[in-house]
Amino acid sequence: MRRSMIFHRPHLDFRLFRFARSFENNDLTHTPLSVEANSLLSEGCPCMSSTLTVRRIAADQGSVYRELRAASLREPYAPGEAPEAELSVDADAADAIAAQRASSDQSTTFLLYTEGHPAGMIGAYLDNTPERRAFVSELWVAHAVRHLRGGVLLVNTARDWLAGQGATEIYAWIAEQNRNAIRFYEHMGFTNLGEHAPIARVPGAMKSLFVWRFGA
Repeated sequence: MRRSMIFHRPHLDFRLFRFARSFENNDLTHTPLSVEANSLLSEGCPCMSSTLTVRRIAADQGSVYRELRAASLREPYAPGEAPEAELSVDADAADAIAAQRASSDQSTTFLLYTEGHPAGMIGAYLDNTPERRAFVSELWVAHAVRHLRGGVLLVNTARDWLAGQGATEIYAWIAEQNRNAIRFYEHMGFTNLGEHAPIARVPGAMKSLFVWRFGA
């Protein structure tokens, strides 16, 4: 029976935060975007409890996508190019990305919510090689809620979706300097294949290819 793409973790405390103005880019679609909804979450606003929920992006969530992606690209080793080269691209592209990923069987984005507020994301896609390798990418969770295991929910949801597309292996490029990300993916069962590539937006930095195999 097909498993639901919605996961819940009840009764969790967290502190919300505010996104700063930034830029957008992603692994699949090279599109920088402006930021309009700076108040998705409010810094320093304590909540009594929290429910973590993961849902597939909806066609009308372009503004949410660009907010989360912009926040993720403030991380030192996030994939993407330098922001100053991207600021002039039409922001409407975010709406096109959301609309495409809401229904595509090749690529999608899942969003993490805390008490209904967007607080994380992950991308899942099949590449254009003959093997149609499956990848997770763009994984990001707000610092204030990382202890709530939202990253685990996002990765598991993306893996379920990719399995539904026929994937038996799932790959992820991870910055070699990002030891926290490496430990997280290893904890999730990914192993380093020993394949390396440069990170375009960080001169001299490298990323490694990891894989997770169903049934391994």
